[in-house]
Amino acid sequence: MKLESWQRFRQDWAVLSAYQRFESVIAIVVTLLVALVIVVATYRVTLTVVGELLLGVDPLEQEVFQVIFGEVITLLIALEFNHTIQYMVTRQQNIIQTKVVLLIALLALARKFILLDLDDTTPEQIIALAATALALGIVYWLMRERDDRLSPAEKRREDR
Repeated sequence: MKLESWQRFRQDWAVLSAYQRFESVIAIVVTLLVALVIVVATYRVTLTVVGELLLGVDPLEQEVFQVIFGEVITLLIALEFNHTIQYMVTRQQNIIQTKVVLLIALLALARKFILLDLDDTTPEQIIALAATALALGIVYWLMRERDDRLSPAEKRREDR
């Protein structure tokens, strides 16, 4: 969290309602928990990559690639999730933005596709995952299109 954001948070604390304070405390706790997950995930990715390279395993082998990039994408998802929660903590946004949640869901779905073992996956499962990706993409695109049409004043109102 930036120093200015933290100072603004401390100043705003006095005027927050009890529920807003409760929400802020929960958001801080969740941020710290996700930060812990990020640290552990970074440690695991480091161990996996270094271990695989020291063992002389080809990182481009499908199974190794799936493991490494599955862990990397998990790390990216956690980072983005934590970044989103920090907006709530600093009151830059009152609610988690739906577009960000959609992007995180798309990242999680991309992770699922990377980890997919095509030998054990049925065509129905692939179709379901593809339909989910398409639906999330369409909803994100529609929201972005709507936001692009809003005037700057309307966008500021939406962010509150």
